[in-house]
Amino acid sequence: MALAAASTLALTGCGGATQAKDGADAAFGECEVYGAAGSIKLNPVTPDTFTVQTNLPSPGWWKGVSPDKITGGYEYCLAANIAHRAGLGKLKVANASFDALAAGQTDGFDIAMAQVSITPERQKVVQFSEPYYDSNVSVLVKKGSDVSAENIQSKTIGVALGTTAVPFAQEKLKPGTPARVFQETDAMVTGVASGQIDAAIQDTAIMLGFASGSAGAMEVVGQYQTGEQYGAIYPKDSPNASAMDEAIAAMEVDGTLEKLSASWLGPTLGGDPAKVPVFEIP
Repeated sequence: MALAAASTLALTGCGGATQAKDGADAAFGECEVYGAAGSIKLNPVTPDTFTVQTNLPSPGWWKGVSPDKITGGYEYCLAANIAHRAGLGKLKVANASFDALAAGQTDGFDIAMAQVSITPERQKVVQFSEPYYDSNVSVLVKKGSDVSAENIQSKTIGVALGTTAVPFAQEKLKPGTPARVFQETDAMVTGVASGQIDAAIQDTAIMLGFASGSAGAMEVVGQYQTGEQYGAIYPKDSPNASAMDEAIAAMEVDGTLEKLSASWLGPTLGGDPAKVPVFEIP
């Protein structure tokens, strides 16, 4: 299964050069990098290159729709900052299905980031990093839709395979018609736009990104408080795990994660996730 999943990976690419905060040149697209170069030590799968897997497209988190076109985004720049602190000169991006990533079915990478919520079930099959983002799940609909907290259970709902929205819809929301499971998030969002489903449920920041990029055709009308946290995925028994955890924890303390959110999520999402109305399950 791992071989099959790995075969789905797209060709990889690296971002263009930019000037780092400390004056050092870094090939990390539009990302600002912070902290001391070489402050952690990594043994990457490819010499002098930090390889990161994700699931595209992902507005706000990854700027660009294919690996060779990525130039920024919260998670891309988080990876760039880890690479910078490790003294690595290149960042390589590979695309994979979300389900394969969350199930630990890919290989040939140093770190994977795709807004993956840390859950006990996933922790049985993958090794997570320190958390780097807090999240809830939200409801994406066509602009002007009548979907509300009171009637959503009577609507046709979509969720993406492998996401925490699947058990949330099945076990907690319990709509009258079982939620439709899509293979990928972008297909689910297309389902909302085309009228195949009334609403899509997934992480608030992700849904805000798609709404922002819809030219006003879609909107996020509410969110459910689930208390989720995103974590990066490490290869099994990675010798770099403790060093990468050290870098992520340091970025929480020194304000780098806050700067990444302000630079990439706020402008792209077109709104503060904390201000989305909270829905209660009837």
